Amino acid sequence: MTEQNTPDGSIVRISGPVVSARGLKQIRLHDVVYVGRERLIGEVIRLSGQTCVIQVHEDTSGVEIGEPVWASGFPLVVELGPGLVNQVFDGLQRPLYALEACDGAFLERGTAIKPLSRTARWRFEPCREPGDEVVPGSLLGRVRESSTVEHRVMVPPGRSGSLKEIYSGEFTVTEPIALLETPDGQVEALTMMQRWPVREPRPVLRRIDPREPLLTGTRIIDLFFPVAKGGSAIIPGGFGTGKTATMQSLARWSDVDIVIYVGCGERGNEMAMVLEEFPHLEDPRSGENLMNRTVLIANTSNMPVAAREASIYTGMTIAEYYRDMGYDVLILADSTSRWGEALREISGRLEEIPGEEGYPAYLASRISGFYERTGRATVPGDPAEGERVGSISLIGAVSPPGGDFSEPITQSSMRVAGAFWALDYELSRQRHFPAINWIQSYSLYDFVDWYTERAGEEWPRLIQEAMSLLSSEEELLQIVQLVGKDALSENQQEILALARMLREDLMQQSALDPVDRFSPLEKSFWMLKLILAFHTLTREALASGTPLREIMQLPVVESIGRMKSAPIDEAVSYLKALLSEIHQDFSELGIQIEQP
Repeated sequence: MTEQNTPDGSIVRISGPVVSARGLKQIRLHDVVYVGRERLIGEVIRLSGQTCVIQVHEDTSGVEIGEPVWASGFPLVVELGPGLVNQVFDGLQRPLYALEACDGAFLERGTAIKPLSRTARWRFEPCREPGDEVVPGSLLGRVRESSTVEHRVMVPPGRSGSLKEIYSGEFTVTEPIALLETPDGQVEALTMMQRWPVREPRPVLRRIDPREPLLTGTRIIDLFFPVAKGGSAIIPGGFGTGKTATMQSLARWSDVDIVIYVGCGERGNEMAMVLEEFPHLEDPRSGENLMNRTVLIANTSNMPVAAREASIYTGMTIAEYYRDMGYDVLILADSTSRWGEALREISGRLEEIPGEEGYPAYLASRISGFYERTGRATVPGDPAEGERVGSISLIGAVSPPGGDFSEPITQSSMRVAGAFWALDYELSRQRHFPAINWIQSYSLYDFVDWYTERAGEEWPRLIQEAMSLLSSEEELLQIVQLVGKDALSENQQEILALARMLREDLMQQSALDPVDRFSPLEKSFWMLKLILAFHTLTREALASGTPLREIMQLPVVESIGRMKSAPIDEAVSYLKALLSEIHQDFSELGIQIEQP
């Protein structure tokens, strides 16, 4: 908070979280200001003559015309350094646990506390020596931030020169760890902490095309609708379709180094569940606590609406910081619809001309600008250290009113996201989770070569065959509604039976099952291969005159229904044995097909 006591201006108009002030000199767009006697934090969002319009990120109840306003001279920034992981921040990066210790469970307006502890000491191990030339992004040393995260201390963007001194030992984030002599002869102290404006993307050297999928452990995603590591996906769905549960599963099991979970305008009870469960979850990568590589940003629906936008950008800036260390980062935004609603409310108070459904005309550009900060990139650093590559993957939940995917936020997100996982209310009512509709969903990422190299040449054929079965089932179900199932031929009834196997024995996956909640790619592939092998043999049996009812009563059908419970370390050998069992059962029916 600014230490200035003499106010720079005063309030002339109040409209909810939007406040107008005059008298502020040399103010810039997006500068942070402190509003009213309680010094509520806000941002300048419009300049008009001598009047500046301020978006206040806290509740403005009781604020009066004429109260003072102070200018900070800086935009909204976040503090970046050791101490981010295993923390819970609000949308303005205020540490909630530290605030609770100071003010109790109910936070007072105007409360301010430094995001990073000024007393915690971190052991810094330098990897440079005095006299070394450094550039923006050069590694200075390492700090063990948690049991699973090595924090790489870097030269801040825009700084370069020669190191006069560099120290080793325990330091706070504000104590100097090195002295840098700049090209113009100035000597600057470098600390372990950086500050960065949340609305400005951190620089990268070169964008790189995605080369591999982000493996999530969720079969329907990994097999049919993959998202790239460094790509983006959206999960739209109405109330009760399982968005938050899916996001939590992705946070736990995705193949990334750092997880940033942003609860943007979510219901308080859902966010409370996240805050209660995450500290007790085990990280499957290390066996340690999942929070040791997670940052939580909580901005619930009862918090000031203007802070929702800040929370989204705060999470993205922290993600970019860890990407610059060379890590793969996953940011989960739950949900972007609440962010759009905040934009609509602020736009209405600014009396802007509304766009579709009252959203501002710039909604699509804001969403695309946010999604474009993701990606895989070569990050700044010393070329002598070798190329450092990091990635940011973004999964955005969307909450369309009534499950209407034609509404503006869903449509604007679909234009920029690479994968679309449509949650279906009817599937959730049938207790089919994850309730991702395989007909409406899609992925624009092409990883056929990657999957083929790791799973085998038959991968594309199996995926295409499975999707063809599911599409045929959709058409046949419409016929069944008109004429009944008995009117279908044996081959058509076989399609319904095998599609049901795909849905219930492969795609359906319980996040609460201690075994089935995570499915490695190899296990998922063999499950798919096994079901389609059963499909091929069933077709051969039907062609030879064996009734479908007799086939579906084979003992192996029940074994297929239980295959998802096979332990991970035994899954592949179990599924291979089950495939042999399938061939054995069909051979007793007189069907012989060469095993792969």
